[in-house]
Amino acid sequence: MMRTTTFFFILASMLWTVARATEFQVTVGGPGVLRYNPEYVNATTGDTIVFSFRQENHTVTQSSLDNPCQLVDGGFDSGFIPVAANNSNGPFPAAQYTVTDDSPVWIFCRQANHCQQGMVFAINPGDKFASFKANAFGNNTANATTSATASSAGATSGTTTDSATSGAVSSSVVASTSASISATATDAAIVNVTTTVTVSQTAQPSSSASSTSSAAGSTSTYAEHIVIVGADGKLAYEPSNITAAVGDIITFLFMHANHTATQSSFSDPCTSLTETSTSGQIGFDSGFMPVANGTSDYPTYTVEVNNTDPMWVYCKQTNPQDHCAAGMVFSLNAVASGLEDYSAFVDAAKQSNATSATSHSGSSRSITSARNAGVALTLLAVMMGLAL
Repeated sequence: MMRTTTFFFILASMLWTVARATEFQVTVGGPGVLRYNPEYVNATTGDTIVFSFRQENHTVTQSSLDNPCQLVDGGFDSGFIPVAANNSNGPFPAAQYTVTDDSPVWIFCRQANHCQQGMVFAINPGDKFASFKANAFGNNTANATTSATASSAGATSGTTTDSATSGAVSSSVVASTSASISATATDAAIVNVTTTVTVSQTAQPSSSASSTSSAAGSTSTYAEHIVIVGADGKLAYEPSNITAAVGDIITFLFMHANHTATQSSFSDPCTSLTETSTSGQIGFDSGFMPVANGTSDYPTYTVEVNNTDPMWVYCKQTNPQDHCAAGMVFSLNAVASGLEDYSAFVDAAKQSNATSATSHSGSSRSITSARNAGVALTLLAVMMGLAL
């Protein structure tokens, strides 16, 4: 009797587990989309995750929290699953994963540069998903650069053109991206990522900063440089001084408080180039990028390098202190050493505040001196009147 009761108890438990198992649907990619949707799920043992692949060519590959863009030893990998661009109604290929415990599972797309642009997914990430995604940005690994041919439609997705361009760069705003406020200056996010892009058959809009008229199958190589703005509450761009080639992308990733990435000049480091240029140059300006405490969704601002001239950038925030005068500046292609190297630019930015203060102080002294001179002249006049 005891054995029968135990048997029925185990059977009932198994049936209950099956009955309560949940199936999660996750969409992988899509037209111009480098994303798993949703980006993470909280699941229990027995639940299944069904990855439905959409247009382009993506993977579902297991990684780790610290190395999000690298296949973990013994991890699963769907392999590349190509879906034709003209397949909009399906059927769509799918891969299924069954959850075996409540431990976190970290996943990425190993198509070239997709992980570095935030195409990651997690099961049971707890409070670590933002850190996982931040670690993915710019993470240069061998797995991330192994590529099956794919259209670059996804590589420029989420980008809207900014009409203000300068001789040094053309600028665009990336609509959405995420990162973690806990990232530090040594994170893998701050690296140079090189990838090969296959241009799609449809020409890009002529108004786009990244437009191209190349035919299908042609390739171009570029580097993306991730610059973290205000990590851990610091008044700094990290890295603060880099070298880039024509065609490279500079992505400013805003991670704390309310900063800007505003182009200036070496001679006027804390004033917009648009205001100081004598030749009509229009410098780029991200505008203020407020980031709420505790958020995991961080804005980015992207510029494309179109010549190798030095480029100077500062934060124009002045509340509660002047960030530029505190040394919050950035340089691109500055000379390695000399009168106009990065350290000289920092010094010039810091001196801009001192010069301004000295100027105001000098004016006050002049006004005081003039006022004292006026009082002296008045007294002299009175004394002369009494003498008469």
